[in-house]
Amino acid sequence: MSEIVTTISSSLKQYSTFFKEGSAIRNLSFFIMGALHLSKGQIVKGSLFLSAEIGFILFMILQGFSAIGGLLTLGTVQQGWVMDQELGIEVLAKGDNSMLMLIYGIMAITLCILFMCVYHAHFKSMKYISELEKKGMAIPKFKDDVKSLLDDKFHITLLSIPVIGVIVFTVVPLIYMISIAFTSFDHNHLPPKNLFDWVGFANFSNVLTGRMAGTFFPLLGWTLTWAFMATATSFIFGVLLALLINKKGIKGKAVFRTLFVLTMAVPQFVSLLIMRNLLHASGPVNVFLEEIGLISAPIPFLTDGLIAKLSVITINMWIGIPVTMLVATGILMNLPSDQIEAAKIDGANGLQILKSITFPQILFVMTPSLIQQFVGNINNFNVIYLLTEGGPVNSNYYSAGETDLLVTWLYKLTIETADYNIASVIGIITFVLSAVFSLLIYTRSNSFKKEDGLG
Repeated sequence: MSEIVTTISSSLKQYSTFFKEGSAIRNLSFFIMGALHLSKGQIVKGSLFLSAEIGFILFMILQGFSAIGGLLTLGTVQQGWVMDQELGIEVLAKGDNSMLMLIYGIMAITLCILFMCVYHAHFKSMKYISELEKKGMAIPKFKDDVKSLLDDKFHITLLSIPVIGVIVFTVVPLIYMISIAFTSFDHNHLPPKNLFDWVGFANFSNVLTGRMAGTFFPLLGWTLTWAFMATATSFIFGVLLALLINKKGIKGKAVFRTLFVLTMAVPQFVSLLIMRNLLHASGPVNVFLEEIGLISAPIPFLTDGLIAKLSVITINMWIGIPVTMLVATGILMNLPSDQIEAAKIDGANGLQILKSITFPQILFVMTPSLIQQFVGNINNFNVIYLLTEGGPVNSNYYSAGETDLLVTWLYKLTIETADYNIASVIGIITFVLSAVFSLLIYTRSNSFKKEDGLG
């Protein structure tokens, strides 16, 4: 934040100095964009700046100011039935749509920020022209600017479209989602029939200390437990499997690798739905166990809270182990053999070599991947939803079951109960958790320390 304030302060100082030392036409360009460029023969560039300013002013007059005003109120006129005296019947009177007003307001503010960026680019262009004039150099024409964008500034050309795409399709929706967390947009305030309003941090208070806390904290604990267990089991058994397959003397290594890789070739949802059917109360597993007399009643693999949690962790290993096995195999095949040979000459046994040489090198390479898997498991929607749909239902929870993760609860809050404000809060908390855990783990790993020359 301090860097942003310093940058803005420095820019304003540059603006002030440049204005005081400028000519009349240059100072006019502060108010009429492109005036300096037009006076110096940069007709196209000057016209583009001028068009941007005119377009922005027209937008603000026609839509922008009202959109920003609507963002502050989120609507004051509610839709409803009113008596039409001429027709003698009640007719539906249109009201404000809080959701659209929120979106339009965010878009208007985004356009204001983009225009400020264009204005700053215009300022830098004016400075560049002034510097060229001081040095007695020719001012580039439009074709020279285009040529520069295709040559020494080609990186700017390449980045411009992705940056615009990220702003439109990622940043703006993200701001919209975050904004909803501070409103009363729930099943009682669904637009366009109803209005919703700003409520500050009331939704966060509701989730952390209010009515939703009884659901949020149990699900948070299960989400972290699930993420840790799913990541750890896949990693440990994947590495062990890779060590076993790559051990000297094992025949048919390629066949074993292919067999495990085949599990990755099958779409994940197909494997999960098959497992769900296999573990059903009347599925093949329970029927077989009953027929051979091992059980007298079906095992509630996916319908008992504790057993369902153990089941989803176990089934997830079927999906996660082959991935870790493949990565670990690649690392093992590229390990320097001289270290291992030297350790054997010094009398180290297999366990000591694994503990001191092999495993640390695997962990060093795979730490970033483990963090990615951990964060991915926090948001692992498929495994939980396709196996149990979050069930079994817990009557103490609000619209959630025993195996629901925060992300599947978020889905239910939006699709089933339409509590978008609470869902948005859950989304923000999930993002913060993922970011904090990732940073804490990564900055304490050898991968980070050695990469930055700290180790």
